[in-house]
Amino acid sequence: MFKSILSLGRRPNQLVTDALYGEIVASARQPVFYSQWGVPDTPLGRFEMLSVHMFLFLDRARGAPPALGEMAQDMTDEFFKDVEHSLRELGIGDLGVPKRMKKLAKMFYGRAEAYREALAAGDGEALAAALARNVLPESEAWPEAPKLAAYMQEAAAVLAAQDDDALLAGKVAFPEAGKGEAVA
Repeated sequence: MFKSILSLGRRPNQLVTDALYGEIVASARQPVFYSQWGVPDTPLGRFEMLSVHMFLFLDRARGAPPALGEMAQDMTDEFFKDVEHSLRELGIGDLGVPKRMKKLAKMFYGRAEAYREALAAGDGEALAAALARNVLPESEAWPEAPKLAAYMQEAAAVLAAQDDDALLAGKVAFPEAGKGEAVA
């Protein structure tokens, strides 16, 4: 009884959204990104990896049946709600949050466009360059960027092979990053 009372006002897709978003976050937190591929283990570095995985999911949902498009919008809302929550946890006050949210949204959509163009063209070098520009903008070179680009290409293929109904049921799978790579 309490469960039904407490869940009033929740979107019907919330359980599915929570399941999908949980998988996206877990995939973005794969240790290889931070420990072996040089992604900074900072709030901004984690935002970058979360953005990569959100982009991959949203790109998979593009052009899919309307129900998946609606789910993609729910996921986008969840992503930005999570980003806002993270800003508040970092101590950003009520007056600073909207300005930073606007900046982060612009960053996300700019990255998504660059990643979409490179993936659509099958251009791993352009994808690696976009990742390097976004993930480690202060570095002259990022030797691991091609590894992350290859991971994104693999993830896009894995997501493309997943059934729409499975995604709508809250089941999404990303590949394991660095699988088969020798550990240094």
